[in-house]
Amino acid sequence: MTELIRSAKSGSNWTSHELAAYNIVVEYQNAATFFGTDNLPQPTVNPAILTATSPDDATDDGDYYLLRTMDLAMSPAPAEESAVDDFADKEEIPLIICGEARHAKMDVCIIDQNEILLVVQEDKRHLDSSDPEPQLIAEAIAAFAANNQTRQRTLNQPPLNSKVMAGITMKGTAPIFYKILVTAALAGSVASGVYPQVATTVYAHVPNVPRPNCRWSEGMKPLDNRQVILSCYEAFRQFVN
Repeated sequence: MTELIRSAKSGSNWTSHELAAYNIVVEYQNAATFFGTDNLPQPTVNPAILTATSPDDATDDGDYYLLRTMDLAMSPAPAEESAVDDFADKEEIPLIICGEARHAKMDVCIIDQNEILLVVQEDKRHLDSSDPEPQLIAEAIAAFAANNQTRQRTLNQPPLNSKVMAGITMKGTAPIFYKILVTAALAGSVASGVYPQVATTVYAHVPNVPRPNCRWSEGMKPLDNRQVILSCYEAFRQFVN
């Protein structure tokens, strides 16, 4: 794979080609292996969220907003991004690739004390043919590098040699969860545009909903799907640190 062309691309332009060019593979795991438990935890949400079939069933303003946003996220206009992005603001961070400055633009991220803890990328294939998975991985690499820069220049702390970055891709309200091990060596290889000799394995999990063939069209709308997906979110919290 050393002969693959590596060029200066923004994170939003990453494809499976970039994953191969930087020796990155994605391995999908079942819930027990991915989360490290045979039993997913109960969601710590208002119980009404698990029983309300529509926003009109909500008796609390917060529950209504969540359920209403969920509906909007399932129905993007053909030429527009969905309401997935309404959960948080976009964040654009530098991505040094092949010796040139580019950017990785995350649809959603969680930041705590200047450290990026979670990156989220919406599946925009209703707009174009882009695959959110490579984009998410590019964003995780950029976030790792940005976090290390903050550690050194702001917090006066040594940079991390590696960290498992938490990531999620979203199609409507149907998520795929990712544990993305980013090392200083990988970030350096991307910055220099060279092939890493050590492979990077990214682990992913697709929630085991009752009707897999309908996961993208149903999302979290059906109550049985909602229970499973919210339990996955609860289990995933351990990696957002």
